[in-house]
Amino acid sequence: MVGTAIWLTGIPSSGKTTTALALSAALQERGVKVECLDGDELRQMVGRGLGFSREDRLENIRRAVYISKLLNRNGVTTIISMIAPYLEMRDYARAELESYVEVYVHCPLEDCVRRDVKGLYAKAIKGEITAFTGISDVYEPPVHPEITIHTHINSVESNVSQILEYLMK
Repeated sequence: MVGTAIWLTGIPSSGKTTTALALSAALQERGVKVECLDGDELRQMVGRGLGFSREDRLENIRRAVYISKLLNRNGVTTIISMIAPYLEMRDYARAELESYVEVYVHCPLEDCVRRDVKGLYAKAIKGEITAFTGISDVYEPPVHPEITIHTHINSVESNVSQILEYLMK
């Protein structure tokens, strides 16, 4: 049995990691073998030396896809919470991963700025961080995601229920 790759994409502080952790717990309660691949953690562990140029971001995605593919082919469902700001990145993931579900974690920029506990948006707005997705670098919203959740409107539980409903079809 092949595991599913569930890719949570959205701008920084939109709720990807929070949703991923709650979804992981819900799937584990249902007996699903699952691993979370968080963008920040992956960048620290297997993305060292990569910057934020388009090429480096693509390489970071390729590495995440490779890890997900290894886990998926061994029956482990992966929840990948990575910005993946460019359509071509998510198209690459969709083409490479046998069972792929794209979840657009939608949240307006002003809400994400307000939620930002790391202060990254403030630094990006001041110009202290360059190539910051949503401020000084583009985020291309998904064209046809399987699921769109609205983290500024719905609770984490409601969003997880929406994803589970889709997965259990």
